[in-house]
Amino acid sequence: MKFILALVAAIALASFTLPLNNSIHQFKVTSIEGGTIDFAKFKGKKILVVNVASKCGYTKQYEGLQKLYDANKNKLVIVGFPANNFGAQEPGSNEEIQEFCKARFGVSFPMASKISVKGGDIAPIYKWLTTKAENGVLDATVGWNFNKFLLDEKGQLLAYFPSKVDPNGEEIAQYLK
Repeated sequence: MKFILALVAAIALASFTLPLNNSIHQFKVTSIEGGTIDFAKFKGKKILVVNVASKCGYTKQYEGLQKLYDANKNKLVIVGFPANNFGAQEPGSNEEIQEFCKARFGVSFPMASKISVKGGDIAPIYKWLTTKAENGVLDATVGWNFNKFLLDEKGQLLAYFPSKVDPNGEEIAQYLK
């Protein structure tokens, strides 16, 4: 009888201590071109996830993001997520956003299709990024466009940066050395 009670207790305890899926590599999202961005393909590289908008005061950060991507392609992937959550600053279609990014800033890093990064219709990947109970590291509030989440080579969350952090600033560069 003691053995059965011990076994039941062990099973009950295990159900509360199962590890979280602390990897972004579990996600697949629709690309701005209509294909799929599979985060599992980025294993072995750091990933910088950024919510972007074309009509924002921070839109010039596209230039810095592209520069960062070009300089670190061997160890970093940047994925942009257009979102219209803040001041209706991303009103365009996926096609319009893609054309704007390529023509104006030469963006060549992966871009996802337009999503919501907060609220009741938050995309699952952003729910994971902003919820400690899901990512195992931190709770974050996406407060505006061009917030940045940095993940390590195993897809685990390393850091969160608000809009004002320059993509080529020391705050991010320290993780890429």
